[in-house]
Amino acid sequence: MHTNTNSKHHLIKMMFFILIFLSTSASAKINIGITLHPYYSYVKNIVADKANVIPLIEAGFNPHAYKLSPADLNRLQSMDAIVVNGIGHDEFAIDVLKKLNLKDLNIIYANESVPLISKPGGKKHNPHTFVSIDAAIRQIYTIARQLAKVDPDNGKFYIRNAWIYAKKLRHIKNQASIKLRNLDLSNIRIASTHNAYGYLLQEFGMTVSAVVEPAHGVSPSASQLQKTINKIRDVNVHILFTELNMANQYVKVIEKETQSRLFHFSHMTYGDYREELVIEDMSHNLDTLVSALTYAAGKITL
Repeated sequence: MHTNTNSKHHLIKMMFFILIFLSTSASAKINIGITLHPYYSYVKNIVADKANVIPLIEAGFNPHAYKLSPADLNRLQSMDAIVVNGIGHDEFAIDVLKKLNLKDLNIIYANESVPLISKPGGKKHNPHTFVSIDAAIRQIYTIARQLAKVDPDNGKFYIRNAWIYAKKLRHIKNQASIKLRNLDLSNIRIASTHNAYGYLLQEFGMTVSAVVEPAHGVSPSASQLQKTINKIRDVNVHILFTELNMANQYVKVIEKETQSRLFHFSHMTYGDYREELVIEDMSHNLDTLVSALTYAAGKITL
């Protein structure tokens, strides 16, 4: 009788430990790093509460001129996977990843299936694929597929969430397309402070006629500014796109000297990391694009 009681107690203990083990295994979440704000939104919408999404660098830093700190490197060591731009917008991370060669870290190149726009010279590409609906959707599907390989237990969940998220973004573009479908956009000329909007504009059959900054965040010299003003006048630019929340003194000068109208796009690379960032800011960008093109089309017909 005593032996039977001990056996029962032993069985209960074993079942208890098995349940704890299964519970712990089920609740263990992978850590997914990201290098840029849009990728936080992409990944968070894909994984929901099934994984931890960890920004490699803290909010408030400019990714164009950043060097990883010891704290950033510690975060990197804790990651199972990291999502990178990989074509020029997160060189601060790419250089370090190449040097460290972390064998257990899965590096997900978000742009591997995106048709890229070459920069002048053809050796480098425009890295601003996230300021685009079509390119964003391609990246979201790539990220979801790769995460499904890293975390197969949640793979179907990730793929479905990617589809739902892409559908929301596609709706934003469809609404803009409906508003623009009766406008003649063929003669509209566009300038931008730097070439961040090529992917978005090409979705609507538009190109940029003049770029102001010699490089991102680098103000033009007086002679460069005058040359740009002359070019904008020569090609009869109607609208000038610049970055939201960026203080560029010269854009007001250009607007005044060329009679072009200034409009602001969000690049989504500053501020807090938020799940809703891309949906909110791309809605703003598409509303801005519709307003700008409607204005320009109306000006041409006058």
